[in-house]
Amino acid sequence: MKTIEDIDEKGRKVAIDLLKANIFAVAIMIVAAIVLIVPFFLIWGGRKPTMELIGSPTQWAIVAMTSIVGIVLHELIHGITWASYAPSGWKSISFGVMWKMLTPYCHCDEPMHISGYMMGAMMPCVVLGVIPSIVALFIGNLPLLAWGVFFISAAAGDIWMTWLLTKENPKSMVLDHPSEAGFYIID
Repeated sequence: MKTIEDIDEKGRKVAIDLLKANIFAVAIMIVAAIVLIVPFFLIWGGRKPTMELIGSPTQWAIVAMTSIVGIVLHELIHGITWASYAPSGWKSISFGVMWKMLTPYCHCDEPMHISGYMMGAMMPCVVLGVIPSIVALFIGNLPLLAWGVFFISAAAGDIWMTWLLTKENPKSMVLDHPSEAGFYIID
């Protein structure tokens, strides 16, 4: 297996600009909010008293406080999923923060199949964003829906990188970039 130290001319770098990713995140947040809030109010508007529908200050405070924990969980979910696809498991996983952009990250230093990398990239979006949003639609909880929308948008870079990987040969391997939001494709 190749590691980051011995990438040769076969390794093709693919990276995204973090500033553009943050702009993309705002766009994702707006789209997710519209797509989820419209059905929320169509389902629950008139079924619950307005104050109950909006949520209590305590519920909103819990959402705000647990969002910090959610950011850590986002990276941990990347690590757990990638470790299950990486040949050396947890030994190949590390965590940190890109201080210039205040962006936490999880890094895998071993190549893996594109499908495994994509699974690890999208799992935080599903676990922290999509599932809570669906639950919120079923139970009529706006603060939980806001949590879901936030974590869908927090996965904007992951969504973008997964979309880029759909254009690659599925038989290729992918190696996470050690210091940028991106990866190397190894054919």
